[in-house]
Amino acid sequence: MDQARAGTQLPGVENEIGMRIRAALFDMDGTLAYTLEDIAGAMNRVLSRRGYPTLPVEAYGRLVSEGIPALVTRALPPENRDAGTVALCTKSFDQEYAGQVGVRARAYPGIREMLDALAARGVKRAVFSNSQDDLVRRLALGLFPAGTFEVVRGAKDGIPPKPDPQGALAVAASLGVRPQEFLYLGDSGVDMQTAIAASMFPVGALWGYRSREELLTAGAKALIDHPQGLLAWLEGVDLGPKG
Repeated sequence: MDQARAGTQLPGVENEIGMRIRAALFDMDGTLAYTLEDIAGAMNRVLSRRGYPTLPVEAYGRLVSEGIPALVTRALPPENRDAGTVALCTKSFDQEYAGQVGVRARAYPGIREMLDALAARGVKRAVFSNSQDDLVRRLALGLFPAGTFEVVRGAKDGIPPKPDPQGALAVAASLGVRPQEFLYLGDSGVDMQTAIAASMFPVGALWGYRSREELLTAGAKALIDHPQGLLAWLEGVDLGPKG
């Protein structure tokens, strides 16, 4: 059986199986929730109004993960990616997405059960996304019961987007947990790079928007193909004291 699909570590990191995990940091889009339909709908309306070609929903899986300006830039035709057009379209996207965030979004199967199991084990739970902060909070509240996460954060002025580790480190500080005691679950290479830069343990979610190869190339040390795989992986990890 493929080690990654079984929810275990990849070869070469067995020495870390005794690591202590006290908290888990999650990406939102493509990790906790499927959001492509809402993202694609908002961006395609922006493109259509300006007379640009629209993109199929699945194409947006390759465009997300590095923040909204990067998403907008990649969705625009190459000849229309000047700074002024990107800025105008980014503002338009923010307005469009704010009006429909969470309309078609849904938590992936098994995510709520995984989060409940982590809570029962005393593992603190937080979200950090490159999407706009207020929209990430709205999405989290719309998809998950209140109290599911101790911290939910998105993009804010003054904090650089992932893969810069500042946002992840700020989450760790707010929870009072050392970065080395975090696992970081995400579906993109950007997430794995963020985890490594923040000294967190990078776990790749294979059900998300990006490929297994991208996750491995970016430094994933464990891969799981279902949320329950995270719990199986944690069976061999010292979770430390509860609370």
